[in-house]
Amino acid sequence: MLDNELKTLSARIDSLTDLSSRLLAENRRLKTQESALLAERDELQRKNELAKARVEAIILRLKALEAQE
Repeated sequence: MLDNELKTLSARIDSLTDLSSRLLAENRRLKTQESALLAERDELQRKNELAKARVEAIILRLKALEAQE
């Protein structure tokens, strides 16, 4: 009976070790993905601000042209 319990316990420990390894790998992958997504978000925000500044400049030029008429 004790031998059976030890085998069962050993199998559970192996299973938990495997699960732990898979979770660690997934966690590393998710952290890498998060980093890439944050960098992409920052780049998109930068481009958005640049586009916004360009549109505002165009609006100001149009208003200046309109005032000249």
